[in-house]
Amino acid sequence: MNSSKLVAGQTFPDITLALLGGGEINLTAAPAEGCDWRMVVVYRGKHCPICTQYLSTLNELLPEFKKLGVDVVAVSADPIEKAMAQMELVKPLFDVAYGLSIEQMQKIGVYISNPRSPEETDRPFAEPGLFIINDKKQAQIIDISNVPFSRPELKSMIMGLGFIRNPQNNYPIRGTYK
Repeated sequence: MNSSKLVAGQTFPDITLALLGGGEINLTAAPAEGCDWRMVVVYRGKHCPICTQYLSTLNELLPEFKKLGVDVVAVSADPIEKAMAQMELVKPLFDVAYGLSIEQMQKIGVYISNPRSPEETDRPFAEPGLFIINDKKQAQIIDISNVPFSRPELKSMIMGLGFIRNPQNNYPIRGTYK
């Protein structure tokens, strides 16, 4: 069992994934035009109705993240077929990547679960994680959970990012005490 966790302020791992709709995305590459930070939302997969609801809310709030200069990408371990089926319900306006490997999950430090039954899913999957990557490719915010019903409230994230991104606040990366 790999129990290493990503450390606040650490450079976010170099991870490239396939994108729904074609192509691929490197999670630390330049965010979408008009943005200089990126939010990576790790979701459990098609078997998780809470994920579908969370991603739908994220979709509704996407313009507020973009106003703050924060690009959004959602990622899961699902294969393309399952990711496509779930996104038919969400109809995301943000990028969605799929095929997150166990090694990649371990690099970013999310909790990994085995399926409870074949009806749930057919492979180990990542539990929820939310990462804000700043313009220096550092992990500015890290929020991971080992259960589907514990995730950051997205409106609170918008409020917090507004405070952090305001240059007058000179807000550092927190949790870096050594």
